[in-house]
Amino acid sequence: MRRLLWLLLFCLPMLAQAESPQPFDRLTFHQGPQPLAKDAVTTDWPRFLGPDDNAISTEKPLLKTWPESGPALVWEVTKGDGYASPTIVGDYLILFHAIDNHETIDCLHRETGQRFWTFNYPAEYRDRYGYASGPRGSAVISDGKVITLGVTSQLTCLDLKTGKLLWQRDLRADYQVPQDFFGHGSSALILDQKIIVNVGGKSPQVSVAAFELNTGKEIWTVLDEWGASYASPIPAMIHGQQKILVFAGGESKPATGGLLCIDPKDGTLHDRFPWRADDYISVNATSPLVIPAKNRAFITTCYPKRTPLGGIMLEFDHNFKTKEVWRSSKFGIHWMNPIYLDGYLYGIDGELDRTSTLVCVNADTGEEKWRESITWQDAKMGGKLGIQRASLMHIDGKFLCLGELGTLLRLDLTPAGCKIEQQAQLFYAPHTWCLPALSHGLLYVMQNYDEQVGPKTGQRLLCYDLRGP
Repeated sequence: MRRLLWLLLFCLPMLAQAESPQPFDRLTFHQGPQPLAKDAVTTDWPRFLGPDDNAISTEKPLLKTWPESGPALVWEVTKGDGYASPTIVGDYLILFHAIDNHETIDCLHRETGQRFWTFNYPAEYRDRYGYASGPRGSAVISDGKVITLGVTSQLTCLDLKTGKLLWQRDLRADYQVPQDFFGHGSSALILDQKIIVNVGGKSPQVSVAAFELNTGKEIWTVLDEWGASYASPIPAMIHGQQKILVFAGGESKPATGGLLCIDPKDGTLHDRFPWRADDYISVNATSPLVIPAKNRAFITTCYPKRTPLGGIMLEFDHNFKTKEVWRSSKFGIHWMNPIYLDGYLYGIDGELDRTSTLVCVNADTGEEKWRESITWQDAKMGGKLGIQRASLMHIDGKFLCLGELGTLLRLDLTPAGCKIEQQAQLFYAPHTWCLPALSHGLLYVMQNYDEQVGPKTGQRLLCYDLRGP
């Protein structure tokens, strides 16, 4: 008994220390956030499109006005290469990036930026077009586990609280996955203890596969020529039944791809709807947008460049077969996800940064209500700036817009038009392409390039205080 008591007294402090986050050399803490309001509604952000896979947050109250410099900066962490958004469950935030030819998974405390643990593995990759050489797909958190799908097709499962490696699979070796234009780029989906991945294997020709969450063992596969796109699999409730939608289509000659509707229980392929530009150098990158009340889904691409294929609204019958409702060549989105609200779609049309515009479309008919190029004169840059290929979130009754060069805006978007309510230049850095994450009133923004104006900061994950009174 004495020995047991001694062990408890000796080991408990060590366990507490091991589970406590610690400061580290890449962290700069600025100030603590405001306390949450007594009636605050908060949520986790376990995957890159948020808890409901639609970039819509139910959190409130949130900050409605901020100074010219933007919301208060709580902390920042310098990071490596990659275009993965952070994900959060409880106090745990996962940052997935690449440092020194290693894909790195850092688990940080969401309020302080201090680190619980870090894990990495070798992943040598060079983007053939000269963009970042880190991961594109965001981590997913479920059932106390962290799942990452790296740019070289490494599927990794870690314990959320300890960072312990539970299992890892090399999908490139298992299924002969090609590098494609930008490596493996989608996030995984966790549903009913299954990890759903747009594999894009060539031998065997596995387009989509499901793996056991606890072991990584293959459960089922969908054999199809459509390769791995940069869009993530999305859960969809269609006619009261759970399905999975995968907007597939990787590098291929001739270019092929489209929307797959799959039964998550056994991998039955209900339907495949081709939607992919004929151009060889083109990608499908925007995840399907589901409208459950109407048994519909919207998919979109900005290619081909001269006359874009654009977007198409599809409706599923009771056999989960698709029919076209409408299509529009003027609503072709590069990679951001459009948002559906009160019968309308809001998104950024266009393939190139300076020609991209914010558009509102009637979701029932495809009728364009308006399009707006949000630009302004910026003294520091010495010319005109704009939101370009921005990201949109819907929060606390309004839209939060993160522009491609680091501009944060609060927008009032309705079918009647667009109104800017707040605007701040958080930093001046291109490639601000990641959708922010919002959890417990804190906004997490990825800066994927050095500052173009002012002192060099490197790439950063920044935490801002959006807590309302």
